[in-house]
Amino acid sequence: MSKTLTMFGLSHCSTCQKAQAALEEHGWTVAFRDVQKEPLSADERQALVDDFGDKIINRASLTWRGMSEEERAADPVQMMGDKPSVMKRPAIRTGDQRVIGWTANVKRALGVPA
Repeated sequence: MSKTLTMFGLSHCSTCQKAQAALEEHGWTVAFRDVQKEPLSADERQALVDDFGDKIINRASLTWRGMSEEERAADPVQMMGDKPSVMKRPAIRTGDQRVIGWTANVKRALGVPA
């Protein structure tokens, strides 16, 4: 049985690179979507907000820290449209499973040794 997943992130993000390499090494087929090079539609961004809620916005990022209070108050769907790099990454979907980031819990959930 082949295991496939969709990963949303940035191709230059070292965490996304590590996650993709580890997943492929453990038998996953990864469909990677660089959200800056291939911007998400409003519906796709809304689906990520529906999946992850507020956690989809990376409030520790340089992008977030550089934003004005007005920009930070925007709707997450709009915010990710204006500044794709504010999205927490990687955001991963496989079947009914939705995980975000590359933590020990995420690795465990996807069968990758932590």
